[in-house]
Amino acid sequence: MARTVRGMKAGAVGDEFDRAAASYDRLVAANPGYHRHLRVSARRLGLPRGGEGLRILDLGCGTGASTAALAHAYPRAEIIGVDASEGMLARARAKGWGPGVRFVHARAEDLTAGGLGGPSDAVFAAYLLRNCPDPDAALAAVSGLLKPGGRIALHEYSVADSAAARVVWSLVCWGVVIPLGRVATGRSALYRYLWRSVLEFDGAARLRRRMREAGLENVRTLALTGWQRGIVHTFLGAVPAPSGSR
Repeated sequence: MARTVRGMKAGAVGDEFDRAAASYDRLVAANPGYHRHLRVSARRLGLPRGGEGLRILDLGCGTGASTAALAHAYPRAEIIGVDASEGMLARARAKGWGPGVRFVHARAEDLTAGGLGGPSDAVFAAYLLRNCPDPDAALAAVSGLLKPGGRIALHEYSVADSAAARVVWSLVCWGVVIPLGRVATGRSALYRYLWRSVLEFDGAARLRRRMREAGLENVRTLALTGWQRGIVHTFLGAVPAPSGSR
């Protein structure tokens, strides 16, 4: 049976991201605070020394906006951008990157630490988990990519706990996002999916429970500012470190 993600077949979601890749950067640039918020969430990983000697996975990297946020915060790190959409990755790869940045075409759930050259020190996942057919399996897989003590930051929509946030989200989607997406791409399926998937996704409390159930500790939510306050959040956690190493 075909897997579905928030009412759309998983394969169809990937196809729509491929079709939208050429115009995606223009659309997100029209979102006030989009890139600034990614940089804020990236910094909240709190990695030392500009990331020197550390490996960071950027899961669901898309066209590279989140990769750029990580490279800005941690210019000395090895950064691996991963995405299931080859169309989005093609756009990401075409941008200018330093020698420490590379990209991998894969689903987050299919990655292994060995296949990436070893376990990572941190994972950054922007708008990823909501697009996974099984969020619990995805979180478990992501946790398995980290070293003991490794850190994770999810930069994610969550409006289920707030009626006001749901109203603002719907107004913005139907007043701005869906019409702009249709003009830019000639299609609206991806943007209607975006609207619906955010409404149907976890509230912040439920997502924190998922993270804890995946074995993460020190789980917490931090707010972002601007019109997306209460809509987009940073969810932080860490893989437990060996006893006595703290």
